[in-house]
Amino acid sequence: MTTLAAIQMAMTDSVDDNVATAERLVRDAARQGANIVLIPELFEGPYFCIDQLPEHFGRALPIEGHPTVEHFRAVARDLEVVLPISVYELAGQATFNTVVIVDADGSVLGTYRKSHIPDGPGYTEKYYFNPGDTGFRVWPTRFGTIGVAICWDQWFPEAARAMALQGAEFLFYPTAIGTEPPDPTWDSAGHWQRVMQGHAGANLTPLVAANRIGHEVGRGDDTLGRREITFNGSSFIADPTGAKVAEADRTSEAVLTATFDRDELKEMRHSWGLFRDRRPDLYGPLLTLDGSSGRRSGSL
Repeated sequence: MTTLAAIQMAMTDSVDDNVATAERLVRDAARQGANIVLIPELFEGPYFCIDQLPEHFGRALPIEGHPTVEHFRAVARDLEVVLPISVYELAGQATFNTVVIVDADGSVLGTYRKSHIPDGPGYTEKYYFNPGDTGFRVWPTRFGTIGVAICWDQWFPEAARAMALQGAEFLFYPTAIGTEPPDPTWDSAGHWQRVMQGHAGANLTPLVAANRIGHEVGRGDDTLGRREITFNGSSFIADPTGAKVAEADRTSEAVLTATFDRDELKEMRHSWGLFRDRRPDLYGPLLTLDGSSGRRSGSL
């Protein structure tokens, strides 16, 4: 049996305070029996992508010796839990939105760099992040093989399927999603959940989404108006049919847990035949941006 957990929390301007809050909630999850615990995206601070300010590049640090990663390596080792840790990575002249996979003994299994980078008012991530170059990966941890993608990745079914095909038993999505600055009345929370529920059901794979809460105001030029986002919360855990088995509200700090039998999950995936009946020979249009078959005739 493996117990999965999602952490939902608000962030302040203090890295130390945010790390302490995340650790407190991880320890709470562990007391509830959690084996793998997901913390939200970029939990070290406010969602700085609300603005385009060069000063925020100073938040990026190399993975080697990263203080937050090292801190949670010790926490993972102490509690014997698996922790995907979201950080802003500096690698040479490149910067990435990265998750570091820490196993239950505190060892680092590897990293995933966010592949799909959004760009829109309040979510100007292309200013800060290079597109990830790791590809979609899975990691065999002490408590099962996991796949991890990040926020905007969660809208793309190809990402979930790629991880499932590589043997992911559980899917994890740390995220930062809230209102849209151009139209704060637009509520995408339900759509956001349903898309990921579809990934769980289509791949017969439990899924965990951990979001932030709170109202955050950017630091942009007052003459242009400061952007504001109220984060949706609504973190959840879905079972292999896509049904929500645990869900947080929109405003409260929370720890969610759900337990799954890995042997039962494996038997379920085999019995449905979804992976047996795939036809990759027919999926060529997925490899092109315009949906063409990939076979060019040479004429316009």
